[in-house]
Amino acid sequence: MRPVDLARRHGLSTQAVRNYEDAGIIPPAHRSPTGYRDYTATHAAGLTAYLALVPAFGYSTSRRIMHAVTSGRLDEALEHIDAGHALLARDRNTLRTVEAAHCHLGAATPDEAVSNRAPYSVGELARHLGLNPATLRAWERAGVLTPQRDPRTGHRQYLALDVRDAELAHLLRRGGQALSTIATVLGQLRRAGSLKALATALEEWRRDLRARGTAQLYAAGQLSIYLDALDRSVS
Repeated sequence: MRPVDLARRHGLSTQAVRNYEDAGIIPPAHRSPTGYRDYTATHAAGLTAYLALVPAFGYSTSRRIMHAVTSGRLDEALEHIDAGHALLARDRNTLRTVEAAHCHLGAATPDEAVSNRAPYSVGELARHLGLNPATLRAWERAGVLTPQRDPRTGHRQYLALDVRDAELAHLLRRGGQALSTIATVLGQLRRAGSLKALATALEEWRRDLRARGTAQLYAAGQLSIYLDALDRSVS
């Protein structure tokens, strides 16, 4: 198969195909007596597998997977794949946590109610939540809370959104969530800007996770085909 034929088959340029070969993503091409590259069905299967892996695992991980597979290091490739599956599972768990927290927060601490309160000091917020001030400071170190400082005194000031975050953190801690997870939850809420915007962001996040999951299923099938082709090429 000529380089141009392989390139057209995958919607790539011939230079891209040569780059993938040089990078070790697909095996070295056979060379004709005159030095021209001659690709085979194995190379086509490899390119198909790589292009399927990218939306499933990203460029960096996909390259590592292909390098390992093409070089015969299957266990290493499987470790990268396992790590990608584990990351997707963690993301799904975080999404479920954020969705559950969003529902609780919307019912328990409406933004309008919180915004009517003047800034809290660390002691006032601790009393409001029934916690020790040291707990709030620990949450701050973990990235859960991000209070401002009074420019004159340097004391912490918990504004309306800080109180909202603290109430949500308290709710999630009672549910047994780790501080690292809670920090992720609140980070998502801050980036969204409001409960309504967060709901939209969560739906987009769910669609993204669904797309990654289905892409991983498809990539697994294409990678299996490539592995079979490699086995046939050396037998």
